[in-house]
Amino acid sequence: MAVWELYSKRRTKELGQLADVFTYDSIPRVLRTQVVHMWDEGIGVPYYTGDGPDDAEKIQDTYLQITQILRREYGLFRLSNARDPRNREHAKDDLVNWFLDEQDNERVLDAIELTFRIIEAYCGERDYLYYRKNREIADGVVEELNTRFKEHGVGYQFTDGKLVRVDSQLIHMEAVIPALAVLRGKHFAGAQEEFLSAFEHYRHGKKEEALIDACKSFESTMKAICDKRGWAYDKNRATASDLVNICLTQGLIPSFWQGHFSALRTVLQSGIPTARNRQAGHGSGTQARPEPPDELVGYVLHMTASTILFLSESERRLADR
Repeated sequence: MAVWELYSKRRTKELGQLADVFTYDSIPRVLRTQVVHMWDEGIGVPYYTGDGPDDAEKIQDTYLQITQILRREYGLFRLSNARDPRNREHAKDDLVNWFLDEQDNERVLDAIELTFRIIEAYCGERDYLYYRKNREIADGVVEELNTRFKEHGVGYQFTDGKLVRVDSQLIHMEAVIPALAVLRGKHFAGAQEEFLSAFEHYRHGKKEEALIDACKSFESTMKAICDKRGWAYDKNRATASDLVNICLTQGLIPSFWQGHFSALRTVLQSGIPTARNRQAGHGSGTQARPEPPDELVGYVLHMTASTILFLSESERRLADR
């Protein structure tokens, strides 16, 4: 369903009352209610009487699967006080009642990520519900979810089956999403896993782990390019600086641009690795190490995305020569 530009929404924009800073620790009730409406559209209404003989049962089973996953993960027999929640006919009530009232923000995000992953991967399949444009509907509710996040100033986006924390919408659109597109290539499977893991750690407040996985993704991207191009390197001992030097020596950056990229070389050789080494890569000794600030972690993640894009585009141009 389209997102309507109602009068009240236009008026809020005119008055400059839209949130200009993202929040991460509160999912408002209005947004949760909108998510439930999206479930109705993407998964279906449990008593749906469509043309398929088992459509209602499929919808009920989908809600039951979701509630069973959440109950097991949280060590619960039921999510809410819904009547007979283990009966598939009441599974949606159990999910919705809990979701609207849950105080743990992480668990609310868990539910959103899980349900939209199922909508995208399962409910969008052609044979999910008969005589319904399942893929179009699934893609539409995912797009609506990301639009609603932005409307409410909630700093997450659903990308590649996961909720990703967003500190800058511009950087997310111009660097993170294109970097994920690059990393879907067969050569970059390891780098993609590490890149997504970095954002997953960031979402859960595991900042040091986020820094470490960002750096791993950066290094894995360069290793993938070296493997693809047949450039030799020590697979067990090569550091980020070693890999950068190999990429530069092999002309990954055109020679006539080398002077213009002296600053980039400094960033590549010391920026990301230094953030890892100083903040996350070593033991803290006898004193507790201060937690890396949010702005540092966000900067490293976005710098990693931009660097992956730069390296992949440079490799593509090298291949076209």
